[in-house]
Amino acid sequence: MKAFIEAGKSLSEAENVLIMIHGRGGTAEDILNLAPSLNVDSYALVAPQAPHNTWYPKSFLVPRVENEPYLSDALKQIDDLVGHLEKSGFSKKQIYFLGFSQGACLALDYVAAHGTRYGGIAAFTGGLIGDVVDHRNYRGDFDETPVFIGSSDPDFHVPVSRVKETTILLEGLGARVTEVIYQHMGHTITHQEIMQVNRLIFTA
Repeated sequence: MKAFIEAGKSLSEAENVLIMIHGRGGTAEDILNLAPSLNVDSYALVAPQAPHNTWYPKSFLVPRVENEPYLSDALKQIDDLVGHLEKSGFSKKQIYFLGFSQGACLALDYVAAHGTRYGGIAAFTGGLIGDVVDHRNYRGDFDETPVFIGSSDPDFHVPVSRVKETTILLEGLGARVTEVIYQHMGHTITHQEIMQVNRLIFTA
């Protein structure tokens, strides 16, 4: 059984592909429900599914070893999906990422460890994984890849300090980051964030 589901254009027809990564307790189907609000009508959409709907069991802020082996398995699942898309004919520049909450953390951690020119990255409430941001885990050159990171102040799960650390690291690897902290937004995805990513990343 495939560990992801597809929507939108077929992989053989689309010029770009968006990997959509759900949050803790969510499903691939849940995150795909965002698609009608995004400017991705011409994209292939692929949404990986976490085992038991959770990518890793503990907070993303604990030492990484405490989320093993689940964290490594989750990152490998994303890497395998990227490899599948490349075999299907997509370059890294044609691959986009979107994630919410735990899915945003996973997306950010994956791309930061494999820095290159992607199509774009939209992270709704997330940051790099671990009790500290260990720069040794991350490398590459994003070559001006557009990145949006939106979060709430406060957010019970994702502290603003980690969002800012993530922005600094990604910018240091050459990403063009737009970070927006919304006051008392809550742990959700808002219309304002959708408008931002459509303007910055999923440009018509």
